[in-house]
Amino acid sequence: MESLNEIVGNIASFVWGLPLLIILIGGGVYLLLLSKFLPFRYIGHALNVLRGKYDDPNDPGQISHFQALTTALSATVGMGNIAGVAVAITIGGPGAVFWMWVSAIIGMSTKFFTSTLSIMFRGKDSNGELQGGPMYVIVEGLGKAWKPLAIWFSVCGLVGALPVFNVNQLTQAINDIVLIPNGVTVGLSTNLTIAIVLVIVTSIVILGGIKRISETAAKLVPSMVLLYFILVFVVLVVNSDVVGYYFKLIFTDAFAAKNYQGDPFLGGVLGGLIILGIRRGAFSNEAGVGTAPMAHGAAKTDEPVREGLVAMLGPAIDTLIVCTLTALTILVTGVWETGSSNGVGLTASAFNEAIPVYGKYLLLVCIVVFSVSSLFSYSYYGTKCMSFLFGAKHKLKYNYVYICSIIIGATTSLDLMINLIDSFFALMAIPTMLSTIILGPKVVKEAKRYFKSLKEKSDT
Repeated sequence: MESLNEIVGNIASFVWGLPLLIILIGGGVYLLLLSKFLPFRYIGHALNVLRGKYDDPNDPGQISHFQALTTALSATVGMGNIAGVAVAITIGGPGAVFWMWVSAIIGMSTKFFTSTLSIMFRGKDSNGELQGGPMYVIVEGLGKAWKPLAIWFSVCGLVGALPVFNVNQLTQAINDIVLIPNGVTVGLSTNLTIAIVLVIVTSIVILGGIKRISETAAKLVPSMVLLYFILVFVVLVVNSDVVGYYFKLIFTDAFAAKNYQGDPFLGGVLGGLIILGIRRGAFSNEAGVGTAPMAHGAAKTDEPVREGLVAMLGPAIDTLIVCTLTALTILVTGVWETGSSNGVGLTASAFNEAIPVYGKYLLLVCIVVFSVSSLFSYSYYGTKCMSFLFGAKHKLKYNYVYICSIIIGATTSLDLMINLIDSFFALMAIPTMLSTIILGPKVVKEAKRYFKSLKEKSDT
């Protein structure tokens, strides 16, 4: 197992090298400049679209704008925000959070482009049903000659969509918060029991398809985000005397890299800190990876730009708000310097420090809902990739592989799981970003047309 950990860790470090950094961040900056910051000027309009002002039940698609965003958020607002941030701070210190913010701001532009394209270039599966996502964008937008790139994305998506990291961290949370403090000896048998419960719950929802997944996500995600906000607010009030200090430290440490404990990149610790923050940011909001456009591609709309604007809100909610709250909780309680835990255990320690007895249990409620809702969304992404590769009639077979992987995730190490998913996210990002950069000018043209028509309607 140690050898396997080392091999997968080396692969993750290799694929997250300079070329990917250039295409993910450099490509995102290019899209930002190409659009002249256009998406950011219409955040108010995006919120109106999200609340259903422009919904038309007769538009093509399967789910509403709100359901598309909550389905995408149920995948991203999860362990990446709770455990992923803790991993980033453990290795990189407070400065890692700043580079996660940079990743999110650039990611908002990237998500606008990728999700607009997922509606502009929807394709049909072998059943004749309308579908969206990077694989369809590549084939429909770039042409059949580019299909190998679409196959590359879909093959990597089959592994990247597996829920192993979420399950791993949920199992650790249940062990650390409930079982170990109550004298239960944890091991393979307890982990398998947790896995079997998750298999049953996940199976009930995911075998019902995208409509059941989106309906469940729309009910679960908003209430859990609200509860998480309340808990963090309590933690920050309890430690209000040091909030300002640590908020400032995020900025100063981002360039000093005094707390970075990982490998150097491009010859220095600052380079290592930047790549760490971008990796954890990409894991948190998935901008440029290509998963969220699969959910947004199912939205009921005939206006691609509307869905792009809604998708753009994802990284803002996910990384700029939820990840920042988690980071401040870990920092202000001091557990990042004194705690021995990693991942979700560190976040649990922070809540227990500020809200004794009840804090960690309330956090566990959020963790369970975030993790389980993530399980639902990722299964949908995997079936989309399966459908593209082997035909729609075979897509549900992926769910059985997916369900089996829950058991693997619950019984293996954190390092192996996070490096495995990191590697395949990186490999998914390459075809997603290449196609988006090439087709970016078409999105700008479509956006100008849309906003011009919007202005004409408001004038009349």
